[in-house]
Amino acid sequence: MIAAFFVASCRSTRKIQTAIIKKDTTVVVKPPVGMSHADSLAIIHENYNKLKAQEISFTTFSAKIDVDYVGGDGRRENVNANLRMYKDSVIWLSITATILSFEGLRAIITKDSIKILDKRENIYTGRSVAYIQEVTGLPLNLRSMQELIIGNPVFLDSNIISYNTSANSISLLSIGEKFKNLITLSDGLLRHSKLDDIDISRNRTCDLSYDDYQDKKGVNFSAKRRITVSEKSKLDIKLDFKSYNFNETLSFPFSVPKNYTWN
Repeated sequence: MIAAFFVASCRSTRKIQTAIIKKDTTVVVKPPVGMSHADSLAIIHENYNKLKAQEISFTTFSAKIDVDYVGGDGRRENVNANLRMYKDSVIWLSITATILSFEGLRAIITKDSIKILDKRENIYTGRSVAYIQEVTGLPLNLRSMQELIIGNPVFLDSNIISYNTSANSISLLSIGEKFKNLITLSDGLLRHSKLDDIDISRNRTCDLSYDDYQDKKGVNFSAKRRITVSEKSKLDIKLDFKSYNFNETLSFPFSVPKNYTWN
């Protein structure tokens, strides 16, 4: 969803349609026959704790990301994103068109606002942070966006109602205030998350895949992600983290030139 925001912003903040797939393909799976309720709860508790233990804690984070995006019209976009974050404070973005190799957009997101410089058209746009929810169709705020970018689970509730196991993985189904979340773990690492809206009338669905885990200074980080959302149209987004660093001193330069038009 943050990748969708990248591309939406590069298109002079044109709205992206919200996303839906065929509603609710999640299946509640009962524990294996013969297993007691207590044993089932123990398995759920153990794997939930493994997942929580793998969550990435950070103060600052920076990355260079190749963003590949296909919209509902079939049009493909590819941009390079230079990203910086300070936990619970700010997300800073600089977007460069892959072919033209110049900065086309700069944005800064805080708890209350989002500010965008369209450097191709010399336009400044200022909005409340609710604009992110408008663009993505999801109830994202600064904190959940940072969790999404860093690779931690989003919209995961501790209310796990069922699980299913295979040879190398386990799936847990949680029911939260807004979403059902079917997550798949392997070796305690998040591999897949499927979100279905609790509100049937909203009919939102999102699939997130996490691959190419790398252990950098004791942090297991997924360097390749895929996000698929659709409603009347489908969005397919790939994130390829080319480089990334944790807890370095960062700056977040952002100023509006005098010749820019305010939107």
